[in-house]
Amino acid sequence: MSADTEHLCIRPRGVLRGAVLTLVFAAVLATAAATGSLPRQDAAGEPSGASMRAGQRPPAGAPVDSAALNRAAAAAMADGKSGKQAAEEFVSRSGDRWGAVYDKREYAEFEQALDGTYTGVGLSAGRAGENRVRVTRVQAGGPAERAGLRTGDRLVSVDGRPVDGLSVSEVVALLRGDGVAGSAVALRVERGRAAWTQTLRRARLATDPVTVRRLDDGTLLIRVAAFTKGAGTRVRDAVRAAPAGAGVLLDLRGNAGGLVAEAAVAASAFLDGGLVATYDVEGEQRAVYAEGGGDTGRPLVALIDGGTMSAAELLTGALQDRGRAVTVGSRTFGKGAVQMPSALPDGSVAELTVGHYRTPAGHAVDGRGITPDLTAGERAEERAKTVLSGLGGGS
Repeated sequence: MSADTEHLCIRPRGVLRGAVLTLVFAAVLATAAATGSLPRQDAAGEPSGASMRAGQRPPAGAPVDSAALNRAAAAAMADGKSGKQAAEEFVSRSGDRWGAVYDKREYAEFEQALDGTYTGVGLSAGRAGENRVRVTRVQAGGPAERAGLRTGDRLVSVDGRPVDGLSVSEVVALLRGDGVAGSAVALRVERGRAAWTQTLRRARLATDPVTVRRLDDGTLLIRVAAFTKGAGTRVRDAVRAAPAGAGVLLDLRGNAGGLVAEAAVAASAFLDGGLVATYDVEGEQRAVYAEGGGDTGRPLVALIDGGTMSAAELLTGALQDRGRAVTVGSRTFGKGAVQMPSALPDGSVAELTVGHYRTPAGHAVDGRGITPDLTAGERAEERAKTVLSGLGGGS
């Protein structure tokens, strides 16, 4: 990346100290951070965000006036009302469909998610028949694993509150509690005919957004769930360590986005420098570049779907436009908004859209998404392997 990428850790007036410029679908990341799993599917089995993306969206409106937003929040507080609620109403009226307002704790969790950590018990929960909630994943080394919980266990209640009938996000909120490491949470669990109550202590745990494995045909499968801190380097290191000639299947399905800088580092694994994306911030045109020295000859296929968003779309667009990868799957979500955080008088934070990005060929992503080179549904991974084999990257 060029020196111009300093904007990726920008702190202008009105922005929280240490806040970073992100291309991120906040709700998905916030929910995922609570469980330690950035899920590919929600409880209904649909790609995350797919239901929100039905049909094309019109381009976003003009950026929200952050000064006016601050005045509205301050006026509400002066009248004894909630500044956060006033800010939420202001953003809602503005037409900024990606805008959101968080209280201090929520935003701390949001930043923690981007940093690749979360505070919780190390389990993921999902729906399983008759509105019951079951454990879908147990994180190695976390409180849940140490307590002996297993995938498939039924979660009956959290701190005495029954969870049957609750949404997955509501269960996640109960598991997180106040988000303080060391705080206790009591889980009522069933396994077969056995039932017991287990008290766990929440801990700060690391997420693992990148998984790498070799397939039987020698293909390197790199699955990236989100571009949190360090994810780009993980991708680049995996490519560098791969045997010569081994093809790469880059799975970006369900990737909710994350940090622009991390997506650019991932692009650098496959590109020898050059443009990754252009974008505007309050009318000022800027660009993101890949670093030189990437592997430009290794066969590469990228898997995408309706849950591929934001920074993951930025990477997809770069690889597709520059002819570096064949993309397989379904059209991506279509979030090309650049957002920046703005501190409000009561300590809450507004994430506001300040611009939009385009692919190297100048294609807008917001509200449109990216159409794959080869459309594939349920057998997308199988089709992708076939394509990769044709490129000389598999058996």
